[in-house]
Formats: sequence, structure tokens, C-alpha cells
Amino acid sequence: MTKRIEKDGPLDRAFAIVRHVAEQRKAVSVAEIAKALALPLPTAHRLIGNLEDRGLLQKALGTKRYVVGNQLVTLSAAVIGAAFRTARRHAVLRAVAGEIGEQCEIGVVRDNVVAYVDSVRVSEPQGLQFNPGEAAPLHCTSTGKIYMSRLPERIRAKLCRALPLTKFTETTIVDVHGLMKVLEDTRQKGWAKTNEEYVKGVVGCAVPILSPDRELIACLGVSVPVARVSFTELDRFIPPLQKAAALLSETILQVEDDDGDDAR
Repeated sequence: MTKRIEKDGPLDRAFAIVRHVAEQRKAVSVAEIAKALALPLPTAHRLIGNLEDRGLLQKALGTKRYVVGNQLVTLSAAVIGAAFRTARRHAVLRAVAGEIGEQCEIGVVRDNVVAYVDSVRVSEPQGLQFNPGEAAPLHCTSTGKIYMSRLPERIRAKLCRALPLTKFTETTIVDVHGLMKVLEDTRQKGWAKTNEEYVKGVVGCAVPILSPDRELIACLGVSVPVARVSFTELDRFIPPLQKAAALLSETILQVEDDDGDDAR
């Protein structure tokens, strides 16, 4: 189906191309992009070349088809992080951390790792603490499991085989078949848990934060010492985390004024 570009300046066309590629489940060719956006083929070639030069698009490995570029992925993570660090959204994070009594953090996925963009600590650290700017692997974190579980099954399997499944602890899942089973269970439940898989003695859980059109934006999670909260007991954190995630989902596209109040 051909999409109509609302405005017809070079920047509008470039933005439409980036958005179209980002919305696809697979790499797309220049001809497919041009057809979808009703662009002349030479124009599409020129704009895509400019976007590729700037790292906003890149060719899928071994092909002439395009996917989002590393610079765009990094920028999108930074933008999401800035959006969550506004006063109202940070207050939601602070409130749920206070209710649970443990540090809560917001994580996004970029370059196949989990990057943490905001966190609130309510007590002295006694276990794994994810702070803004830190990164962690996909296969042994709750946020990473949620991200992978939402991918189409074929892409999910391909990613599991491509990732370095490093064994950090005795319970880290490093078998592709076993990881796929956990991811399918995560997909069905809609949330994830980890059982001392990244750091021995630390368990955790996370829930998704979704956009208005139900796309994954980020995850809201908690990591705690198993001496204080058992793996099974993590389940009691899910409802308050889901409630907070819903509030964050509702406000993510709202603009705040300079005083931190929502603009109406």
C-alpha cells in the first residue's frame, strides 16, 4: 500500500523513508521504499544514500536491502531516555519504587544490549544496581527477555543463535532451545523474570512499557537480592509494576512545560 507524505520537502521525504524502514519487519530495497512512498526512484536513491552516509540507515549484512542504522538506534535510545527523565515520569518511577521498596529502573534495547535510562533507589544497595548509562546482555535480563519475546518467532530464533550466550552464573540460560522456551513463556505472560542469571544472588523481573499503538518502547523492572526476595516472591511485584508501566505509557507522548507540568 502506498503511503502519502503529508509534506513534500526533502526533510519530509527523508523522515518518511526513515519511518517506513523502521516500521518494517524485514530489510527493504530502494525500489520497495520508493514504491511504498510514491517517490521517484532517483529521489529515493539520493535520499537513502544521504541517510546511509549519516548512519541513520544501513544495508542488512550481505545484501543491498536497508534496515535502521546504528546512529538512529543510538539516537532513539537517547530520545526515549530523555522522555522518561521528565519530572512527571520520574515521579511515577519514584512512586513505584517506594511502593515496592526496591530500586526500579527503566531499560531500552539498543545494539542488542539492554541500556538503562533512568532509575530510582529507595534503600542502600545490597545487590545488582542498574544505573542510567549502564548496559547488560539480553539473554539474562528481564528487559532483554521481553524484547526478544516480542520479535516474530523466526527473527527471535535467529537472534538467539547470533547472540553470545555468555554463562555468567550457574543458572544463566546458554542453550538456544532452552532460551526459546523461556521467551515463548514470556511472550504468553507478557512479563519476565530472571533467576540469578546475570549476577549470583540477584533475581529480578520486568514489565513492558508500550506506546499508544502497543509497540514496545521500554521496560520497567526491579532487581533485588535473593536473600531478601525469592524468585517466586517476585510475582507480587508484577501488578504494581504493570500499573506504573500503564501510567508511563499514557504520558509518554505528552509534552511537559518548563516547570515539569503537563502541557494541555
